[in-house]
Formats: sequence, C-alpha cells, structure tokens
Amino acid sequence: MLKSLAHGLSLNTLIALCFVGSIAQPMILQAQTPPKGSGTTQPAQPAPADPEQIDDPSDPNNLRPLTQADSLLSLQGGEKLMGEATEAINKENYGLAATKLQQARKIFNQLSNFHLQLANSFSGIDTKIYDTQRTNALKTGQMRDSATYQLALVHRAQNQPELAVPLLIQVIRSQNPTTDLGKKSYQQLYELGFVDVPLSGSSTATTPSP
Repeated sequence: MLKSLAHGLSLNTLIALCFVGSIAQPMILQAQTPPKGSGTTQPAQPAPADPEQIDDPSDPNNLRPLTQADSLLSLQGGEKLMGEATEAINKENYGLAATKLQQARKIFNQLSNFHLQLANSFSGIDTKIYDTQRTNALKTGQMRDSATYQLALVHRAQNQPELAVPLLIQVIRSQNPTTDLGKKSYQQLYELGFVDVPLSGSSTATTPSP
C-alpha cells in the first residue's frame, strides 16, 4: 500500500510539474512580446548604406577615367590585357594571346612616351613632377618590354621565329644586354639560331613557356 501511494504521489507530482510548465511557457512568451498599442515597439531602422554605392564628389578617383581598368590608355588597362593574355596562353590559345599582348604593348609604349615627354617638359621647372613622370616612363617602359618579350615567346610557340626575332632585338636595345630581360632575349636569339655566340655565363634553356 505504501508503494502504491508513493507511486501515486510521484505520478501526481509529475503531472503537476508538466501542468506548471505548460502554463509558464506562454507566460514567458507573453512577457517577451510587447502588447499592441503599448507604444514600446521600436521603429524599423534603415539599412546602412553600402559605401561602394556612394559617390563621393570629393574623391578625385571618381573624376579620373584614365585610372580605370577599362581605359585604353591606362596602366590598369594594360595590366588587364596582360592578365587576359596569360589566361589565353595557359589554354594554348596563342592567337588570342598574341592579340592581347600586342594591345598591351601598344598601351605601355604610348604611356612611356607620354610620361617621358611630360618629364622633359617640366625639367628645370618642377623637380617633383619631373621625377614622378620620369619614374612612370621607366615603369611603363619596363612593362612594354615585358609584353614584347612575351609576344616573342608566343610567336616562337606558333613556329614563327621570323616574327620573334625583331621583337627580341627591340627588347635588347631597350633593356641593355646586361639586364635580366636582355639576357633572356639574347638567349632566345641563340636558341632560334639567329646568333652563333652564346652569352657568357648563360645556360642553354629549354623550349620556352610563354
């Protein structure tokens, strides 16, 4: 009888606890939800503006179209073409690669010439402008020679050495034979059979990988 009573008390206790829990849960939910018309509801906050969609008229980059990658006369535009040429080379699409490299080479050559002309114009007038333009001329000239060298390698991969040789000679004249790019260009001329004497201290290279 004691066991049945204890069992009965346990069962009643369990039912009571479940009943209390079922009452307490909606009370908690009700406490978390403010009643309608109480005036405590917070107004919706506007979403923060996207900084990339805000045009700051004081930002000089918004007024400088030649700094964009889609410009036909900018460093960014030339670099974009070089990247597209690299992708074409990786896919062995040498025709497209040659077109992209020719375009990039033209852009870099124009930029180099224009910066050099500006530097000469400001020589003895404004040292800061002269030095900056001179540096830009050298930088873009280096990129032009790199594009020229890559174009020569593409022509070699296309079995067109007659197109590669003039480009390699242009790089050597621009870079000087003692520079890294100048040495590589002369090595290519040696491998093509255009010159007979190898460069001192150079090792025979394998087939080029543009």
